[in-house]
Amino acid sequence: MSAQHLVETKDLATNFYTFEGMVRALNNVSLVVDQGETYGIVGESGCGKSVTVRSMMRIVQAPGRIDGGKIVMFLNAEDKNKGIEILGRTEAYMASIRGKDVSMIFQEPGAALNPVLSIHQQIAESYEFHRMDEMLEKSIESLEAQVKERGGGRPGLWTGIKLSMLKRELKSHKEYSQRIQTIDNELYKLEDSTDPASLGRKHELNHERDKPVRGDAFVGFVRRVPFLRRYRRALDKTVEAQVIDLLRSLGIPNPENIAKRYPHELSGGMQQRIVIAIALACHPTLLIADEPTSNLDVTIQAQIVDLIRELKKTAISSVVFITHDLGIVAEICDRVTVMYAGDVAETATVKELFRNPLHPYAQGLLDAVPKEVQEGELTIIPGAVPNLIRPPSGCRFHPRCKHKMAICEQEKPATLEIGPGHLVACHLYTKDQSK
Repeated sequence: MSAQHLVETKDLATNFYTFEGMVRALNNVSLVVDQGETYGIVGESGCGKSVTVRSMMRIVQAPGRIDGGKIVMFLNAEDKNKGIEILGRTEAYMASIRGKDVSMIFQEPGAALNPVLSIHQQIAESYEFHRMDEMLEKSIESLEAQVKERGGGRPGLWTGIKLSMLKRELKSHKEYSQRIQTIDNELYKLEDSTDPASLGRKHELNHERDKPVRGDAFVGFVRRVPFLRRYRRALDKTVEAQVIDLLRSLGIPNPENIAKRYPHELSGGMQQRIVIAIALACHPTLLIADEPTSNLDVTIQAQIVDLIRELKKTAISSVVFITHDLGIVAEICDRVTVMYAGDVAETATVKELFRNPLHPYAQGLLDAVPKEVQEGELTIIPGAVPNLIRPPSGCRFHPRCKHKMAICEQEKPATLEIGPGHLVACHLYTKDQSK
């Protein structure tokens, strides 16, 4: 497991503005996900797990809003030590990395899939948005191979038109990609600059990046003519082959048939595999799995977990795995963060957390897990997760904590490193540190 950071959040604050009041969903959350690791986030429902990863991808829906902190991603291949602060980037930039560099398996596959689009259409969208240059190149190569098979002479009239239009479209896409890459490279160089001239230049570049794309005008005209736009059938066949290959690689039986179906025609487990296929279409660096095994029977859960584990070895670098199941955390995660009511309670390696949980909430969660040899009744954590419109003062866990002290109601505890990589936010340890 590499020590190189991939994603880092610093004092992340996300709030939801409702008619009842402001829901303080994330209370200055700080996390670090490293290259090559599987990172678990656990906690009760409503503790902020999903909001954290949605904030990382900047897909928090209204009335939610990220109100503070930083989200830094280390995606540049040339300089892994310098991150990109994505809260300062435009929505166009975020659209370019979602699905390509960072993908997400959503919690409810039935809600994540569009009911009026076929499985093929939904997976193909990733190829067409992020990998169009590659798809066009493959289509051109396929047509040129067909010409060679027929004798290697000049292509026929219609084949020549198809090749000419695909090459023209490819040239337009490459020119656009080069423009965007030039802008992103300059923004990356100005990332840490705060002088007025640099800030002004960053504003200009962000504005330029958000402009609508104007491709080849002639290609645009041809694509609007029903007869002429048939030149893209070669491209459609290329994308279809990619979709089927992806489904087959995920162990989906009869992928040609599945690609033609609609979400309502598939089982819950198959829908979850399709959501995974969409997330993996562009081989992302970071895969976020938001409770991918919820509402599935245990057999399908095991298959999904095994699939993610295998994909971690072959297709993706890092995984952020959100779950309620501590058994899954023990099985597949390298490090884990325990969250409570929008706060980070404890972060440690999985072995260290299970061996020596420090925070009273983490201890309560582990005590509630059935043991191989169970003596007596399982313990429970009294009470419930608080209403985050009016969260408890100080440490948000103190109303349910059996170690509550006066300071717990007054001050939020600082996060301390008790051991190598073992972080805890609890006044039991701040008191010990002050001695």
